[in-house]
Amino acid sequence: MNQSGVQILLQSLEKKAQLLDRMIQQNSVQEGILKEEELDMDAFDEAINEQGVYLEELDRLDQGFEAVYDRVREDLMQDKSRYRTEITRMKELIQQITDKIVTLNAGNMRNKVLAENQFSKKRVSIGSGASKNKVARNYYNNMNNLNYVSPQFYDNKK
Repeated sequence: MNQSGVQILLQSLEKKAQLLDRMIQQNSVQEGILKEEELDMDAFDEAINEQGVYLEELDRLDQGFEAVYDRVREDLMQDKSRYRTEITRMKELIQQITDKIVTLNAGNMRNKVLAENQFSKKRVSIGSGASKNKVARNYYNNMNNLNYVSPQFYDNKK
């Protein structure tokens, strides 16, 4: 095996670490949007879409890493002493990536709770708006009937 396979693995892990940093930053942006009193749905939707792009890129990196690793795995295992520094660097990067994934998942869980709170507030305000409309409609109907005198029963006998 040549050095290029190992270098590709290292580059892939470094790109993944950088991508996870951007995802963590984007998670913070989402958190800021969700913490605002009035939820900006356009900004939130844009942040979610950007996170989706990052996830697709992360998936491509993972698939590429696995494909290259499958090709070079035997050589790495048989000649560990030759690739000691690269293997050590890969282990460090994998540990960093694992830590970043944990941070990202924790942020996602916080954002999920914040989003549920925002959406429940919106549901309540929509419900109170509907009940206000009902009260206003009832008031309007009652006021229209205020000057109306319904027919009275009277005795037709003489």
